[in-house]
Amino acid sequence: MEDVFSSGERNHHISNTAYPIAHDKTWGKYRVPVSNHLKSVEQSFSDLKDISLYSHIPFCETRCYFCEYTVVGKSELDRTKEYMSALSSELKLYRNLLGNKTLHGLDIGGGTPSFVEGELIAEHVQEIKNSFDLAPDFEISIETTPKIAAQDPNKSKIYRDAGIERISMGLQVTQPDLLKLLGREENGVEHHFQAVDHIRKAGFKKFNIDLMYGFADQSLASWEATLLHCISLSPEYVTLYRMRYKLTRISHQASSVEMDSVRAQSKMAKEILKAHGYFANPGKNTFSKVPKDTGTSAYLTRRVIQGMPYLGIGLGAQTYTDNTISYNSGSVGKNLSPYFRALEENKLPIQDLYHLPAAHIMAKMIAVSFYFGEINLTAFYEKFGISLEEAYPEAVSFVLQKGLMEYHTSSNGEELFLKNGAPYPKESLSLTEEGAKYFNGTIALFFAPSVQGYLIDRNPETAEDMHKNRKLAETVANR
Repeated sequence: MEDVFSSGERNHHISNTAYPIAHDKTWGKYRVPVSNHLKSVEQSFSDLKDISLYSHIPFCETRCYFCEYTVVGKSELDRTKEYMSALSSELKLYRNLLGNKTLHGLDIGGGTPSFVEGELIAEHVQEIKNSFDLAPDFEISIETTPKIAAQDPNKSKIYRDAGIERISMGLQVTQPDLLKLLGREENGVEHHFQAVDHIRKAGFKKFNIDLMYGFADQSLASWEATLLHCISLSPEYVTLYRMRYKLTRISHQASSVEMDSVRAQSKMAKEILKAHGYFANPGKNTFSKVPKDTGTSAYLTRRVIQGMPYLGIGLGAQTYTDNTISYNSGSVGKNLSPYFRALEENKLPIQDLYHLPAAHIMAKMIAVSFYFGEINLTAFYEKFGISLEEAYPEAVSFVLQKGLMEYHTSSNGEELFLKNGAPYPKESLSLTEEGAKYFNGTIALFFAPSVQGYLIDRNPETAEDMHKNRKLAETVANR
């Protein structure tokens, strides 16, 4: 286990919650032929009743230099209506294929979903509500930017009127020269207070702000200023994202980022947020000011705690079931043509679909669990029919011995029971402060053997994948 842990720390820019790593090398043999995609989707969803939904909107005014997500180039920004129509077509295909499913959460993400006309988003939300049975705790979350929220207040009102309860604004950083270096100078401080005013007047009571740290040109002083400015905007939640560099236009800067600097920024953020009433357990990246509220969307909360399957629709969207993971058309080339073409032919717009063994499905669930810095033991057992200790005896022994993780019992002191009635006294295996400090090595302990092997063999000083990813991202951004 020591070599796996060390390889995760050594490759800290890619050993994280974005599982897996190097698909072709670690997952290639599990790829399902295109001719079998439809049958595989139908079978993988057949026994599922409860799911969540992610709807991807791939438009942005500009592609930020730190962006690793599926965002279309400048030449396709005028195709929003055509895209929303295609999204509707994809939704209908799945509705007819999957039948009745109960929806627990909906995330509308991107890209920048607020780039699209507000009325089109409202129509999309209504169509989704008409396509599924909605769970009693069903909730919708959407993303916006300071500039859009400040300059177009009507969009926030349309979202709230459509039944969207939670809104997240990407502030990221406030340092002017760093904003310019990251291609975000148009989302500066001058927009922030007006944006928040419009969001509050629209009626949102669940407001999150995203911040980013771990940049090559980010000082502790500027990070402190960003944190304090964010707190002055009084969001209910603050989510911290560490810069990952993979698939970005600035991936070449990764080698100049020292882990000591990253850890110092993380430590500062936790201390400042805690001092202002925002709380999160070690390793959790969303801080909440609301008691007993995780701070995350219903969609993400269900994914993190229960490993709930989810359907992803839209360009490059990911879908996860109990035995498959798939990626929609456009996840590589980041252009709309293949996505549109598939739907015009009345086909599911799937680019790659993998039918995976338990080791990879378990690893995916655990990787996402690390968003909260802990693995829910009951949920893991109920999903896989095996305890975490049985599935990962060496990893569990290692993290306990090294003080990287520890067992937590139910917060209310009640004894926990599995569905079969068996007692299960422990609720979670959770990161300690030490484990949070060495997050990247700790999470690698739960990856599947093929991914661990890749990390062990990979030398970040000579690896070519970051350079290739940067060139791809630059090509897409400059189209």
